[in-house]
Amino acid sequence: MTSTTSAALASAGWRKSSHSGDEGACVEVAAIPGTVAVRDSKDPAGPALLFPPAAWAAFAAAPPRR
Repeated sequence: MTSTTSAALASAGWRKSSHSGDEGACVEVAAIPGTVAVRDSKDPAGPALLFPPAAWAAFAAAPPRR
């Protein structure tokens, strides 16, 4: 994984998950070179989780758990 700075996270093109409903529980993701960042949309200045692209792709491809 590459080094990711606060500036890179702040300027990233964040998008809301299609699985986030209107209940306010929203997850946003952003692609940064060499990294996929995930954050809580209610706290955009808060922490972000960083994943290697292959790990995120495996997570996103997994069937939903009910």
